[in-house]
Amino acid sequence: MPAKVGAVKVINIGSSSIFNIGDVYSMSPESTAKTYAGGGSFNTGDGTHIQLKESNTYVRDTDAADQNID
Repeated sequence: MPAKVGAVKVINIGSSSIFNIGDVYSMSPESTAKTYAGGGSFNTGDGTHIQLKESNTYVRDTDAADQNID
């Protein structure tokens, strides 16, 4: 069944976003990211206590691309 769409005003579309008006069968946004972080970096919650005597994050990435999107 065809979609009926009225006026549309687009303010902003992000780099890995999809904008569609009307009928659609499948939508698949694609994005990749690489994150480097030391010990205790992504801990969350109330009352979390982290004690690290030493934390080193070594980054040596010699390949040109890790996650290729076609």
